Amino acid sequence: MQPLANFNGKIMPLDEVLISPLDRGYLFGDGVYEVLRIYQGKPWMEEEHFDRFERSLREIRILGVDMTRMRRRMHETIKEGNFGESTVYLQVTRGVAPRKHAFPKDVVPTELLWVQDYPGVYDELCKTGCGVITYADLRWQRCDVKSLNLLGNVLANQAASEQGCAEALLHLPDGTMTEASHSTFFAVKAGALHTTPLKANVLPSITRIQALRLAKTCNIELIERYLHRRELDEVDELFLVGTTCEVLPIVKVDGKLVKSGQPGPVTRRLQAAYTESVKAFLSRP
Repeated sequence: MQPLANFNGKIMPLDEVLISPLDRGYLFGDGVYEVLRIYQGKPWMEEEHFDRFERSLREIRILGVDMTRMRRRMHETIKEGNFGESTVYLQVTRGVAPRKHAFPKDVVPTELLWVQDYPGVYDELCKTGCGVITYADLRWQRCDVKSLNLLGNVLANQAASEQGCAEALLHLPDGTMTEASHSTFFAVKAGALHTTPLKANVLPSITRIQALRLAKTCNIELIERYLHRRELDEVDELFLVGTTCEVLPIVKVDGKLVKSGQPGPVTRRLQAAYTESVKAFLSRP
């Protein structure tokens, strides 16, 4: 199935969408986005994603977007394409206006979404674990907003790709860890989960929310604190969480094995719990 888009309310093939060169998303990255996982045609954690989407719009002062309408368009597009295992990408920019840095007056936001099949690209890595690199965090100081300004993330992930790794764990100049280029990471020490607090200029990850819920259900201790780059050699386990990768074990950092180089027991418990939570979601009417 080819990707199917909904552009300002009109459903069409994605490759037929035409964006003005004066759209502020194209010119300035002046917009925000969300990505949802679709299981068997049902959007996963829909409420949480749209709450964050609305917050991001509010934080950069894009007004006039009807979230109820956006959600309806999403469901209509999923149904139109009869999508099962898939993802949906949603994006809103400030709109089309003559190029000027300050906000234009009376501009209409550009609303785009598209749905595409998701082939489960992380399935094998979820079994074996993945390698990551560490990389300097070059991003802006409002990473709590899911904005289109992703050049720092792109450079970090490209560096990881060039070294045959799945992700880049980002760190500040003093070695303080933040998050990964397009996911959140957790460390395990003495059976407890350690993760960066949200006040550390990181994205309030939706999959992170679910991981915290599952940790509580599994009686796994959680510690929110700042981790340092040097600690990565001392942890018992590391793993990533994200919309597409779900719970992904990390078995190598900068070429060094994490402990035995195999996914650890706490990671496996959370993987199993995550799978069960999706099954429970799909069983509901």
